Amino acid sequence: MPTPILMPALSPTMEEGKLAKWHVKEGDSVSSGDVIAEIETDKATMEVEAVDEGTVGRIVVAEGTDAVAVNATIAVLLEEGEDASALDDMASGNGAPAPAASPAPPPPAAAPAAASADTPDAAPVQRAAAQQGVSAANGSGSGGRIFASPLARRIAAEAGIDLKAVAGSGPHGRIVKADIEAAATSGTGKAAPTAAAASPAPVPAAPRAAADPRKIYPEGSYTEVPADNMRKTIARRLAQSFQEVPHFPLTVDCELDALLKLRAELNAKAPEGTKISVNDFLIKASALALKKVPDSNATWAGDAILKHRHADVAVAVAIPGGLITPIIFAAETKGLATISKEMKDLAARARDGKLQPAEYQGGTFSLSNLGMFGIRNFASIVNQPQGMILSVGAGEARPVVKDGALAIATVMSVTLTCDHRVVDGAVGAAFCQAFKGFVEDPVSMML
Repeated sequence: MPTPILMPALSPTMEEGKLAKWHVKEGDSVSSGDVIAEIETDKATMEVEAVDEGTVGRIVVAEGTDAVAVNATIAVLLEEGEDASALDDMASGNGAPAPAASPAPPPPAAAPAAASADTPDAAPVQRAAAQQGVSAANGSGSGGRIFASPLARRIAAEAGIDLKAVAGSGPHGRIVKADIEAAATSGTGKAAPTAAAASPAPVPAAPRAAADPRKIYPEGSYTEVPADNMRKTIARRLAQSFQEVPHFPLTVDCELDALLKLRAELNAKAPEGTKISVNDFLIKASALALKKVPDSNATWAGDAILKHRHADVAVAVAIPGGLITPIIFAAETKGLATISKEMKDLAARARDGKLQPAEYQGGTFSLSNLGMFGIRNFASIVNQPQGMILSVGAGEARPVVKDGALAIATVMSVTLTCDHRVVDGAVGAAFCQAFKGFVEDPVSMML
């Protein structure tokens, strides 16, 4: 009986990989332990060994094919004495089950029989075919199962697109993100509007939490303040970021004495009306560190990494009812006095609600400073689609060791939260080192 060779899971979190190379061809004999293929994951290229012996009867997935799902059939092995005729029950070229004699779906009473291909008693080839098989038309197997990537399923659900009406362009008809985007553009698979929906319906109220806290507290023991649009947007975006972004924090301590001394000297010589703050120095240091470590100045775009040419630093500003992040664009090109002037203007107009969308949308990096409230350290949530956000704590006198002796220095703790999809630990650490270097040697920011 033909035995399917399945795409292996090379890590607990692997969902798909690239079949980089075959070391065998159809007709070759293999033994258990023989290296038969190479699989590329996001971390490395690994060899795949045969677990059974036999003859390679069919190679289902060609080498170089990307996004091959785990447990998909990539080849079929024939046992001793079997020949290609044993593969007649499989669809030509893709390892999928042959089409049923009648296209009509089975009646409900026959559903258990139709699902028998997924039961432990089914033949191995049938089980593999049920996992891998797709129709060229819509990516669904003969049993009605639809084969689509998790990202494609999520986008389709959000856009209200029926996957059964979408033609898959991925390996063996698998529905991928590009197919859903094309369907959304053309209107394919969207439910036809009903007569009742002909006119725009009013926007429904925001749903309450699944476990409504109103049930816990006695009536009259609280004042209910309806959430405005800003609070709803903050709640939605930060919840989405916290759930979707694989984030990690990196904390480093920076000595501020040299920076505070230079700040005092500059402010003493600055024209009237100009006063440089510590935050202005930190904006400049962040921008220069982003340029020094260009891999950190990046955004995850789903199927690509966007490496930005300028360091556009968004600065968190508290306003009534929430916060907003106005942006100092191309901050690496601006002097401290310019940054100070722009930041004061942006913060004032932010609190007055007079910012234009272009002044707070975008940015390549965010900075949040709670040091003025005495917060020693904290970790912020990544402000999507940016790749990092820096959380700045209070500068305070702390004991430090210098030249083997105990001393006192003004120390500030900062925590960098990184989106691991685009910023790895080493890249984040390099940014922290660069930032610390500019803060502790602020004259280098003037060069």
